[in-house]
Amino acid sequence: MEQLNRIEIRGNVGNVNIVKVGEGKVAHFSVATNYAYKGRNNEPVIETTWHTVTAWEGKNIPDLGIISKGCPIYVRGRLKNQKYKASDGIERTSYEVIADIVEPVDKQTAAQYGG
Repeated sequence: MEQLNRIEIRGNVGNVNIVKVGEGKVAHFSVATNYAYKGRNNEPVIETTWHTVTAWEGKNIPDLGIISKGCPIYVRGRLKNQKYKASDGIERTSYEVIADIVEPVDKQTAAQYGG
């Protein structure tokens, strides 16, 4: 049986931190996705999920400059989890998307955000 670990998200970029590492760059950023549904009294509810993403500049992601706050973006990669012990002593798990592809949702909208 072939195994698969792939995640695709499309949302808006939150915080961005691009760091030079050796000859290249790595971006750590967040992406917000929304899920809309009707609540108990048929009122609209929007649930926002923040995703942590790491992207290395290279063959699949030639320009990390397209990643800017507020920009609508598409990310495809694999999901990585990490267990850690929080300051309160409770073991927690964090999830991170390791990106293979990062693209603006559309070039016209991305241009408005400096991408």
